[in-house]
Amino acid sequence: MDKAAPSTLPPAAVTLQGRHALLEPLTLAHEAQAITAVQDGQLWELWYTSIPSPQTMRSEIERRLSLQAKGSMLPFAVRELKSDGTPGRLAGMTTFMNIDATNRRLEIGSTWYRQSVQRTALNTECKLMLLSHAFDSLNCIAVEFRTHFFNHQSRRGIERLGAKLDGVLRSHQLSPNGSLRDTCVYSIIASEWPTVKTHLTHQLAKPRS
Repeated sequence: MDKAAPSTLPPAAVTLQGRHALLEPLTLAHEAQAITAVQDGQLWELWYTSIPSPQTMRSEIERRLSLQAKGSMLPFAVRELKSDGTPGRLAGMTTFMNIDATNRRLEIGSTWYRQSVQRTALNTECKLMLLSHAFDSLNCIAVEFRTHFFNHQSRRGIERLGAKLDGVLRSHQLSPNGSLRDTCVYSIIASEWPTVKTHLTHQLAKPRS
């Protein structure tokens, strides 16, 4: 990628579709379906994550839309696709966040999926679509991923993408329960993207048990 390429950040709302998943612009109309999705696994009970509860879902959607209006976030609702390619149930949410237009960087985060679709092709495909859009359409120099030090499932998933650990921000944030969060920062840079893309495409093509 040409490092002098013009920035296309902050990004405009867009719909991204694959074979397993559909990423559509998040709206307040997704609230009821998101509440149903987050109850699959009681996801908000995990102490090392910040996943909205049914009671806080509306305020969380409003928060994401407010950040979108300021140009620092682009939130998506994640929807499963049925075998015939038509949209199915809501599976979760994800975002482009901490968008830095000047330095052409962003983070993929604030992601959660209903428990029944975790460790399936859906997450891999969502990351492939988001990374493709970030590097190929938005001319990003780097894409970050951040997670709690103790969120080992998330860390393994990020590492399987091909992202590299930049470092750990110690005592980085106060968690809602009052504990201090050490944040692991990973990234994929533009020169690594062709290899990562090949890797993720291969992973999606592999048969799954």
